[in-house]
Amino acid sequence: MRETLDIEELAERLIAGERRALARAITLVESGRPDHRADAVSLLEKVTGHGRMALRIGLSGTPGVGKSTFIESFGLLLTGAGLKVAVLAVDPSSQRSGGSILGDKTRMEHLSRDPNAFIRPSPSQTELGGVGRRSREAVALCEAAGFDVVLIETVGVGQSETLVAEMSDLFILLMAPAGGDELQGVKRGIMETADMILVNKADGELKATATRTCADYAGALRLLRKRPEDPDGFPKALMVSALEDRGLEAAWDEMKALADWRKANGHWDVRRAAQARGWFEAEVRAGLLARLTADAEVAAELERLGNAVAEGNHAPGAAATEVLARLKSD
Repeated sequence: MRETLDIEELAERLIAGERRALARAITLVESGRPDHRADAVSLLEKVTGHGRMALRIGLSGTPGVGKSTFIESFGLLLTGAGLKVAVLAVDPSSQRSGGSILGDKTRMEHLSRDPNAFIRPSPSQTELGGVGRRSREAVALCEAAGFDVVLIETVGVGQSETLVAEMSDLFILLMAPAGGDELQGVKRGIMETADMILVNKADGELKATATRTCADYAGALRLLRKRPEDPDGFPKALMVSALEDRGLEAAWDEMKALADWRKANGHWDVRRAAQARGWFEAEVRAGLLARLTADAEVAAELERLGNAVAEGNHAPGAAATEVLARLKSD
């Protein structure tokens, strides 16, 4: 990336729907360089308020459940209906090296060649929540580029991955056919957040097991959750086969019905406003932490207190209070 970047031109090209401009914009917002960060903030400000709004669908599931296969089949269904689809696939980064495989694009061979689809694999960069550090910004850029649907694939099921629900309009949990013991192992937090559970691989010898699993999840959802933003019948569990392209259209119809109901009843706008505010507060917290570590004296104090806590000579809460008191006095 060249040192001098015309943000105005990049914003115009992005809003015009240029794929290369979108790819470059996402690279910019994912960069950790201070000058790139300043350009990214400027770019996001220029494309904010453009009036475009995509349907943001968060998708999570256990490793091996077939997320990539599902996304490819589902994405092709949507592009076949004339919709523009962006896929933000977050791959796990190594806690040791920080490296990431980023193989989702190669696993979605047919969708990656579709002119109405855009696939962007990104490293999680060891962030919790199953999404990348700048996933919210990447979603906003895809909306500005005119995509109708943005699919946000997380790295795999975990309690903390409910964070993806905070940046999506619908949160879909993809599960494999399983027995009762496996159902007990599903985290309650994810079950309570999911708007829909799709039992994948409902084909061949697993079809009967998938039918029982779907019924089990449907019963669990009725017991676990009923919120004002849920119309009658939601959340619900459905069976799909990404391999055989069965059940996908019915699942899409249900997603549209839920999104339309929330829009008509005011829940959509409330949710979007809360997400925007949450994004703002998260950026403030991250910025404050960055300033802490950038100040040499404060960083040294953090190191000293951190060592004292690690050695058992200082309580964590008391050490944190000491740092915050110093900031207040400064």
